[in-house]
Amino acid sequence: MFYDLAADSWGNEERAAIDEVLASGRLTMGSKVLEFEAAFAEYFGRRFAVMTNSGSSANLIGVASLFYRADDPLQRGDEVIVPAIAWSTTYHPLQQYGLKLKFVDVELDTLNMDVSRLEDALTPRTRMIVGVSILGNPAALDVMREFADRHGLIFFEDNCESMDAELGGKKAGTFGHIGTYSSFFSHHISTIEGGIFTTDDKELNDLARSIRAHGWTRDLDKGSSLFEPQSEDFFEAYRFILPGYNVRPQEINAAVGLVQLKKLPRMTAARRQNFVKFNEMFGGDDRFIVQRENGKSSCFCFTIILNPEMNLSRQRVMDALKEADIGFRIITGGCFPRHDAIKYFDYELVGEMTNGDLAHDRGFFVGNHPFDLSPQIERLHQVLDAACT
Repeated sequence: MFYDLAADSWGNEERAAIDEVLASGRLTMGSKVLEFEAAFAEYFGRRFAVMTNSGSSANLIGVASLFYRADDPLQRGDEVIVPAIAWSTTYHPLQQYGLKLKFVDVELDTLNMDVSRLEDALTPRTRMIVGVSILGNPAALDVMREFADRHGLIFFEDNCESMDAELGGKKAGTFGHIGTYSSFFSHHISTIEGGIFTTDDKELNDLARSIRAHGWTRDLDKGSSLFEPQSEDFFEAYRFILPGYNVRPQEINAAVGLVQLKKLPRMTAARRQNFVKFNEMFGGDDRFIVQRENGKSSCFCFTIILNPEMNLSRQRVMDALKEADIGFRIITGGCFPRHDAIKYFDYELVGEMTNGDLAHDRGFFVGNHPFDLSPQIERLHQVLDAACT
């Protein structure tokens, strides 16, 4: 494809790392996972990182861990404030653990939660805010954290689309009590499949480690507050203390992640250079609403919303993109209350989802990759310029 949604960011180093793991004979979670977790935590300035088999699983064990805290755990029926636009597995663990979702609309220009409506969403049952930075662009994470602290709420940060983004010199994903990341093929680093749970809280780290692997004690320090070691090692090795899952990564994922993490600053810089080119071509054009940068975006992709005031045909645009061999798709997961799955949720809309609906109905994104995309961006502009006359 001339301009695809995703591109391979691997080189010979990643393939050599895989060969090293294969030669070792240890393929399941082991020392490489521990090494990657330590490197990831150091890069992002967190005390703890727990690698999983996907960003969705990182969200799952993150939500689950909050239900098993010793003090003030979440309870079924508690309310959580969420943005109208995010990926499906931002929301699914919340539903699976019986939480009520309070949907807040997004800003049309940033595509992130409109924090001016947080007070409208707050009730005595509110226990948590989920902040999502859409497609590399930091949400108002500082405002959300301040609001959470002021009202005694948990701040859960789903940063699966925005690894290496920054707000006020602080990495996105580190504002929350929990921050999650994805290292899926198309994301900022690629470990084939993978995700990372991060926190500065020792108890949450221990809970997440146990829940990640069957709910057992094997991956916990002897000094963990979650259990008292028993005398018989035979039974201790298979001691289950929590309802858990098996969402462990493989050694191959971690070995590749160590290589990719070293490349991340350079790859982010290349994405940002493409972002400059994209804004030069589209930023001043009233026909298109493009994502306004908040803080320092890590530029996952480029979003375009056809200005509803211009009476442009989305179908004509999509047909032109297909004809030009340019990949495109809905913005993240679209406006989630519009999806069929919402019938299984306990939820409430906090006002109208006006901007979420506009992004759903008139928006799309094209890819951004960690190398020069000048020819692709220029061709994209030519195609859209002709289709939007």
